Amino acid sequence: MTNLFTSIESVANARGAALAFDCDEHGRFSYADVLTRSAQFAAALGAVGVGAGDRVAVQLDKHIDVVWLYLAVLRQGAVYVPLNTGYTDTELGYFIDDAGPRLVVVESNRADSVRELSHVRVATLDDLREDSGIDPPTPIGPPVARSDDDLAAILYTSGTTGRSKGAMLSHANLESNARTLIEAWGFTADDVLLHMLPIYHVHGLFVALHCALLSGAATLFAARFDAATAMALLPRATVFMGVPTYYTRLLNEPAFPSPEIALRLYVCGSAPLRVETFALFEERTGQRILERYGMTEAGMICSNPLQGERIAGTVGPALAGVHVRLPEAGAPGVLEINGPNVFKGYWEDVEKTTESFTEDGYFITGDVATIDAHGVVSIVGRDKDVIISGGLNVYPKEIETTLDAIGTINESAVIGLNHPDFGEAVVAVIDATAQCPDEATLIATLKQTLASFKVPKRVLTIGALPRNAMGKVQKNLLREQFAGLFDR
Repeated sequence: MTNLFTSIESVANARGAALAFDCDEHGRFSYADVLTRSAQFAAALGAVGVGAGDRVAVQLDKHIDVVWLYLAVLRQGAVYVPLNTGYTDTELGYFIDDAGPRLVVVESNRADSVRELSHVRVATLDDLREDSGIDPPTPIGPPVARSDDDLAAILYTSGTTGRSKGAMLSHANLESNARTLIEAWGFTADDVLLHMLPIYHVHGLFVALHCALLSGAATLFAARFDAATAMALLPRATVFMGVPTYYTRLLNEPAFPSPEIALRLYVCGSAPLRVETFALFEERTGQRILERYGMTEAGMICSNPLQGERIAGTVGPALAGVHVRLPEAGAPGVLEINGPNVFKGYWEDVEKTTESFTEDGYFITGDVATIDAHGVVSIVGRDKDVIISGGLNVYPKEIETTLDAIGTINESAVIGLNHPDFGEAVVAVIDATAQCPDEATLIATLKQTLASFKVPKRVLTIGALPRNAMGKVQKNLLREQFAGLFDR
């Protein structure tokens, strides 16, 4: 393996005029267009000095031009750093300082405020379009040579301390995982993928796009998920990938599934799928959702089978070439993994990298699992203090730190509670003084500094938070006390 883009380029050359992306209002693009458009953006990156090993941080709404930009970064041998579009300027400033990018690309309405955060060069998509030159662009030569271990991307994943860490993913990490998934899920050039996921994290950026691009499939590329749009596009698709929230919203549509929908595969991930959703989906469609398990640091790790029994509440066995184990066989424990998909470590954080791996090279996931006699993995809990809401990871410590900085709050505890739409909802429980602002004001205050997906759906005021004999807040008791808060 070398530069991942070289493999994509090979498929694109073979597919030529075949449809690669159908983007509705933004047009249709062939595989030949994939090469042309990515070359234009690569020329623009080169014009501003982006070269091999440079980081390019990107915080952009979903648009087909962001796909060309991602491919152009790979083509230049640079390192792609996608950032959640919900991050505030305060949060974005941290990522810029940590990653040290050569270039930051943001929406036009954010450019001026981001320039005030740092001396790093800031550009918009319009800037890059202008710098790409005339159409067709001047040839820029072959993709920059990269080795298997050279970085292709850095994706930030928070820790329980609230400090985000950059997971370093190599070209070999990404390509090996994509080829394994193509084989496991039966992707071919005859497939049509309905893509409604964000493209700033592993699921939408790597799992979905790489499976399509490296198999020569077509992609129906939608800006976002909504049930009505999905219902309109699903009759044209063969594969759909979503988070549990997408499936619950589809099932809330009385007309789903319409007679015209005939997909061969529904894939679900990024958060646990409720057994009730799995069963209702099968009852309505006659098909079982394929649930899989992955994480930022390793892409996909386990998957229920394409052919064979898919068991509700499990994520299947390890993918080919991936090894999973527990500290004590036969008992629940923190899952450890090893394989060509496992990342190279955390960006400029040797201490955290070292403590995250066992002495024999297994990555300690922090997810509590069981493995049955047939190798089928079930994720039963999380060792890390993390909430997964709508498929996105939320780390309570960051929110608690923000709340505790408000002078009228004595202490806070952030928990996740079952929610019919988001899987888990973020809820803050506070011990506050009489002068504390009301719930609506606190939520509005948090929205000024936290991405919207991190902001609690509710802020509940109680007396002293419950503690154990060691003085640690007993969040399990808070979860029990407020269980059912979001029941319909």
